Amino acid sequence: MIGTIFNVTMILVGSVIGKFLHNGLKAEYQKILTQALGLAAMVIGVNAVVQNMLNSKYPVMFIVSLAVGGVLGQWINIQSHFDHLVGRFSGGNLAEGLATAILLYCIGSLSILGPIQAALKQDYTFLFTNGMLDGITSIVLASTFGLGIAFAAGAVFIWQGSIYAIAYFLQGAINNNMITELTIVGGILILASGLGLLEIKKISVLNLLPALAIPIIIVPILQLF
Repeated sequence: MIGTIFNVTMILVGSVIGKFLHNGLKAEYQKILTQALGLAAMVIGVNAVVQNMLNSKYPVMFIVSLAVGGVLGQWINIQSHFDHLVGRFSGGNLAEGLATAILLYCIGSLSILGPIQAALKQDYTFLFTNGMLDGITSIVLASTFGLGIAFAAGAVFIWQGSIYAIAYFLQGAINNNMITELTIVGGILILASGLGLLEIKKISVLNLLPALAIPIIIVPILQLF
């Protein structure tokens, strides 16, 4: 878990640095940074989808995942509960920024492959690299949305810690096919988050989050046949 702890620490440090920048930024600069983040999120999302779609063995998996996950998320109404919870502690658009941060930090090849490499080979290269990238990202996010972005560190710890535990105890529980399908769905969610930041289309991204669980459940079942 050394790599994950480093990753979380970099997010916390970056959030603190970004908070000081946030206090001195005028509204127009915060707006342009939000737009920059939106563009970056869209590029990251598109890249994740395009790179992995060619390797997908289940081309319609992402459609099923988004449909089933979206219905489940809407039924639970994750977005509403999340907005309400964040609203109790902060005003403004922190909820949107925090949702974007969680997706950017958690859904990426480094964040998924890193814990697996650490668990199976004690190789922390991916996680150290991811930590540096997340640290820089958190500075930009916190300078726009405030110190509340630091809460995303908790989500990263749970996410990477869970992957690490599964890979360590079950060894073959996470395979390349699962990672490919998971990254495609995650890339689409990051793209959707970018659309919201750019105010092109407001999408309840958090209500779509259960879609990430569908490949984890379905891929192992399909591989039995």
